[in-house]
Amino acid sequence: MKDLLWDDFENTVSDVLIRHKSILDIMAKLEESNAKINRALTKSVTACGCIKINGEKQDYTKESIEEIKKNLKTHVEGTLCDNCKEKIEEELGDHLFYIAALSTTLDLNIYDSIIKKYKELKALGIYSML
Repeated sequence: MKDLLWDDFENTVSDVLIRHKSILDIMAKLEESNAKINRALTKSVTACGCIKINGEKQDYTKESIEEIKKNLKTHVEGTLCDNCKEKIEEELGDHLFYIAALSTTLDLNIYDSIIKKYKELKALGIYSML
């Protein structure tokens, strides 16, 4: 059974999508929204300082997958402040809007895509993303 929230979200996006109805506009806005997410994350580090990114080599030399997963790092230190969290949530919402716009323009359904990926992840586990 399809999740009504996703269907309703897609229908609402389709109803309000006027200015960027062309697939070309949607593709461009999707890329722009992705860049805005990256910019908001960058500003959380460089302007606000609520988080730090401490990138370093990941250690995959452990004996088991569980040990590897336990020792992998996100490279994020700290916690987003309320302002940065709000901005990133806003940008993620915009990104979801354009994903839904792309989906409805191509007569696809986001929920179906999620279910398909979920089944793949459950069947293949960690090997699905290699």
